[in-house]
Amino acid sequence: MGIYYKNLDDKTREFMLKELEMDIKQENIYISPRLNDVGQSNWISLLKKAISHYNDDWLASKLKVMGCMNTHEIRKTSTGKIIKAKVPVNAPETLAEGEFNRYYARGLCARALKEGINEVVVYRGREVGNPRVESQQKIGQKVSVRDLLEDLRRSPGVEPALGIPPGPNSGLTICLP
Repeated sequence: MGIYYKNLDDKTREFMLKELEMDIKQENIYISPRLNDVGQSNWISLLKKAISHYNDDWLASKLKVMGCMNTHEIRKTSTGKIIKAKVPVNAPETLAEGEFNRYYARGLCARALKEGINEVVVYRGREVGNPRVESQQKIGQKVSVRDLLEDLRRSPGVEPALGIPPGPNSGLTICLP
C-alpha cells in the first residue's frame, strides 16, 4: 500500500506535472537502472499518467503488469566483489513510491510558494514495520518550502541533502500546515 498524500488534489497535481515537464525539458529525469528496456521506454508516460490521475500504487502495479523491471542487477559486496543479484520483489513499489513522492513534494512546495506559504510539515503517510529513528525524528518538523524545493530539484535519483523525503520505504512525506 502506497503513501496517503494529504494534499494530493487537482491543484497539487498541476504543479507536480509542471515539475515533471521541467525535468523532461532539462533531460533531468531519473531512470532507475532496475528498469529494463520496456520500463525505460514507458517510464515517463507512466509517471505522467500517475501524476495526472492516480498515485504511487497505480504506478507500481503498472510497472509489475507491464514487466518493466530487470530480474537481476550487478552489485558490489562489502568486500568489493562484483556479483549478480536478484532485484528485490518490492522494487516496483520502492521506485514508484520514491519518485511519485518526490514529485508530490516538489509540486506541493511549488504550490505553497505560489500561495505564499513558507513551510511544509513532515508526516508519516504510510505505516512501516520498523520505523527508523531518523525518520521518527522528522515527523512534525517544519521545513522551508524554498529550501526543500531547491534541494529536490538538485538531487534526482539520490536522497536529497535535507533528507526529505528520506530514503526508500520510510513512509514519510509532507503536507501544508
